[in-house]
Amino acid sequence: MGYYVIGFQDADISKLALVGGKGANLGELSGIGEIEVPDGFCITTEAYKIITENNLEFSDLLSQLSHAKADDRGIINEISAKIRAVVETVPVPEAVAEEVACYLSKFDENTAFAVRSSATAEDLPTASFAGQQDTYLNIIGKTAILKHINKCWASLFTDRAVTYRIQNGFDHRKVQLAVVVQQMVFPHASGILFTADPVNGNRKIISVDAGFGLGEALVSGLVNADNYKVRDGSVVDKKIPAKKLAVYALKDGGTEEQSIESELQHDQVLTDRQILQLNTIGRKIEKHFNNPQDIEWCLANDTFYIVQSRPITTLYPVPEINDVGNHVFISVGHQQMMTDAMKPLGLSLWQLTAARPMYKAGGRLFVDVTDSLASATGRATLLKAMAQHDPLIKDAVTTIIERGDVVKVLPEEQQDTVKSKQVAATWAQPPQLANDPAIAAELIRSSQSSLATLKQTIQAKSGTDLFDFILEDLQEMRKELFAPQSIAAIMTGMNAALWINEKMQEWLGEKNAADILSQSVANNITSEMGLELLDVADVIRPYPEVINYLQHAKDDFFNDLVMLNGGQESLAAINSYLDKYGMRCAGEIDITKARWMEKPVTLVPMILNNIKNFEPDSGKQKFEQGMQGALKKEQELMGRLKQLPDGEQKAEETKQMIGLIRNFAGYREYPKYSIVSRLWVYKKALLKQAELLVQAGIILQEEDIYYLSFEEFREVISVGKLDYELIHQRKIEQQLHEKLNPPRVITSDGEIISGKYNREDFPVGAMVGLAVSAGVIEGRARVILNMENADLEEGDILITTFTDPSWTPLFVSIKGLVTEVGGLMTHGAVIAREYGLPAVVGVEDATKLIKDGQRIRVNGTDGFVEIL
Repeated sequence: MGYYVIGFQDADISKLALVGGKGANLGELSGIGEIEVPDGFCITTEAYKIITENNLEFSDLLSQLSHAKADDRGIINEISAKIRAVVETVPVPEAVAEEVACYLSKFDENTAFAVRSSATAEDLPTASFAGQQDTYLNIIGKTAILKHINKCWASLFTDRAVTYRIQNGFDHRKVQLAVVVQQMVFPHASGILFTADPVNGNRKIISVDAGFGLGEALVSGLVNADNYKVRDGSVVDKKIPAKKLAVYALKDGGTEEQSIESELQHDQVLTDRQILQLNTIGRKIEKHFNNPQDIEWCLANDTFYIVQSRPITTLYPVPEINDVGNHVFISVGHQQMMTDAMKPLGLSLWQLTAARPMYKAGGRLFVDVTDSLASATGRATLLKAMAQHDPLIKDAVTTIIERGDVVKVLPEEQQDTVKSKQVAATWAQPPQLANDPAIAAELIRSSQSSLATLKQTIQAKSGTDLFDFILEDLQEMRKELFAPQSIAAIMTGMNAALWINEKMQEWLGEKNAADILSQSVANNITSEMGLELLDVADVIRPYPEVINYLQHAKDDFFNDLVMLNGGQESLAAINSYLDKYGMRCAGEIDITKARWMEKPVTLVPMILNNIKNFEPDSGKQKFEQGMQGALKKEQELMGRLKQLPDGEQKAEETKQMIGLIRNFAGYREYPKYSIVSRLWVYKKALLKQAELLVQAGIILQEEDIYYLSFEEFREVISVGKLDYELIHQRKIEQQLHEKLNPPRVITSDGEIISGKYNREDFPVGAMVGLAVSAGVIEGRARVILNMENADLEEGDILITTFTDPSWTPLFVSIKGLVTEVGGLMTHGAVIAREYGLPAVVGVEDATKLIKDGQRIRVNGTDGFVEIL
């Protein structure tokens, strides 16, 4: 083993910094029994360092490049070209050339090689960098090889490689380049083998792309490839397109394109026996690396050679569960309106609030619904609940039921009927509540009293006692949340709205009548939050000095506010609002997210919007308008119903149901407010413990605890020490999780099942979603992904990924709502109905398909959006 050159047999993952991702993986592959890897060697990063470290021109150009942003294409193009020119003209150092010559002497002098770049930030589990640097094929002789080593070094600075590093936050100076020199194979066929289905993620399926000739043509998209799928040792699918071209190596170096004779164009590239041989090879390599692999192979003289293997970085991780049976998981985030990745402390605390176990994957939580799917009752209940939460989940689960290959209904005698019936009874048939406004009011009073006791008692707790106390309090909270009467209050309001919609459509041909009847109901803590921010705007509106100051507000804006004319009054109004709602924030189910109380500046743009868009006293007027609208709708329905056969009875029943909506629909929002209020109390207490850990030098900053689970945090407090590498690893994981797109439904095989809306009767080009709040509105689309950047004018239509209660203050400014995630009973839908805003939710990719500023039409009655 030389200093600048290492043979594959001496390279492995521990030498990543020396030989780069490709080199390390080839070294690992060479060590797996019965896997054929063409022989070769790596020129280490030490050689790259010699030519770059003391090169002043190179260093100066890198400094210029470090200021470029990903969209500065012209600058990147110009500086990168100069860097490549510098690197290509530096001669390969003599010591390096000697070691290369020494290795080449082991081969025949006419041996052809592939010369490939191997970066230290490449083929990693978190970033693939695939295709970022260059590959040169069929290179013969020492002089040509040395020249192409220079070309590889230079290819670290192609425009695409530089842009990729900027986008992914990799420092150009820290990425080093090794070069792989590998004996060429002159294949009859070559291709790529994925040990999981690259489209739907199914880990039980192996997918093979195969073409005639060299694999480079296939990777670069020049030629069509066969595709074969293997499951459980059988070929289950084949696609064999016409293959008109192949790229072959020339004897004297270089490559050429050749046309394939017409009678061979539809031939299967591999025999079934060869496909199954590849399946065995793929599973063996996957087992060695312990994760799904993307493998490059070639076939020569009936032998498969493996020329590369890297992790598949695009797969969504499978929820962590400890048995080998089949499972179906549904996303918690799509029901909680929070599909962002959560940090470990947030995940573990939300798991502890849940009524049933939740499993982690990719920084999100999933519920295992396999038990429900194993019984007929369970299936019906689950589908009914999902129809209200998220119809796309319902459709995906229906697909799984219809396919019948993941979960089968158990025979009658094996079904856990008692359990299923209990679950069904809890959600489907709540105890019938009297039509009495005092019931919801009493539930809220009792919850507030319990919260006051918690605030008092937690003061005295510290150390591991605090953690034990929080666990006990979580039990209390669950008892309160899942108390029969609380669930009955929620279900009574929901069921009454469903009854009204069904019967009014049947009796009067009127769609979604409950939407208007739900406006301005009592006890809705979330809609009150939006209206009360209008009252804060009323306090500040008379003071131009304060308004001007707030337009430039920074994080610590409270400090100087009191000095201004009207500052005291404004501060008192904001503080009073924060006392009641300061525990809220976007993504509030994750305790680690900054609450409004911690970052009050978040509210400032919303307050300024309210001052700009509304007259004084708008809060009360909006509520009053909603009530009048609901009353008018009730009177109109009563009048029409009384004209029908059995009209008096129909009117009486309907009046009862309207009463249930008015008394209970608002309470639907309270339990979430209650949970978030408790989480804020826990958070303040936990941050005090974190402060002690910082003082003791165990962690560097309080936020480090966010990267520990609740149990791990307790353990650190208990033993007084922590391996800080864990925090570092978790931060890297978090960045990876944030890039992932969570599925609504995923199986234990990793297969992602997508749902769709099964309706055809829409205008051409319309984007389909779920109608959740009736009415049709046209206006300017405002695509807002982050609430803090919301600059809205009255009449705008809000387009976003999801809304949770923290978005409600924006709802007072808008005329309509479109979200990518949501269902009939999710927060955005409930508040849209209460404020009388036409809304469509569950519109896939709405934030990408609709451009900010476009005029659009939202049809909240039929559930579609049109760009005008």
